[in-house]
Amino acid sequence: MNRLIHIGFGNIVNTSKIIAIVSPDSAPVKRLVQKAKESGTVIDATQGRKTKSVLVMESSQIVLSALLPETIAGRAKGALTDEDGDENE
Repeated sequence: MNRLIHIGFGNIVNTSKIIAIVSPDSAPVKRLVQKAKESGTVIDATQGRKTKSVLVMESSQIVLSALLPETIAGRAKGALTDEDGDENE
């Protein structure tokens, strides 16, 4: 079953569609985000705040979040742990 996690400001993503959660500070990630903006495949979930993490999705879309990558990864891990626990019951 697909799990959804909160990525800030009421925005939610499907954990099974996330390929990577990265920091936006490196030059390659900045180029990736810029190219995605030009092609229209960016989803900006920052609500005008500073981008602190970039989620690369299966569909080649890029999701920008104002939460730290560690926070989102922890929530995704928690969602996966909950999913495993549900299957054992």
